[in-house]
Amino acid sequence: MALMKLLVSIAITTAITIAVITTRTNTTTTTIREYTSFDALSAPTIRPNRFLAQKENPEICTLYGGGGSNSTMTCCNNKCIDVASDNDNCGACKNKCKFSQTCCRGQCVYVAYDKRHCGQCNHPCELGELCVYGLCNYA
Repeated sequence: MALMKLLVSIAITTAITIAVITTRTNTTTTTIREYTSFDALSAPTIRPNRFLAQKENPEICTLYGGGGSNSTMTCCNNKCIDVASDNDNCGACKNKCKFSQTCCRGQCVYVAYDKRHCGQCNHPCELGELCVYGLCNYA
């Protein structure tokens, strides 16, 4: 009796499997839209300008920063840059500060350990104190 049930179950399973495999499914057709070519697209007539970009008159950067001999504005890559605080142009054009350094007064410093710039620029620690993790006299 058990053998007969097993043979019937195998026969039914085989019949269902064959029926599923042989049935056809409807295939869907996809339509491809035609796209416009790049020749049909037009370029903008007005070219966007860059803010504070300078080629002809680089002296405008010193005037923009307030002028005078202590002005820290300079022209780098046709842009007016404050070299005293810019991390990509620290002290001079293309002088990039390393990771975890900050540009303070035109020098790349570690504000986490520098006694003159502890935690932020121009924040000195008191005499005899150390700067650890950006805090004066940490402990």
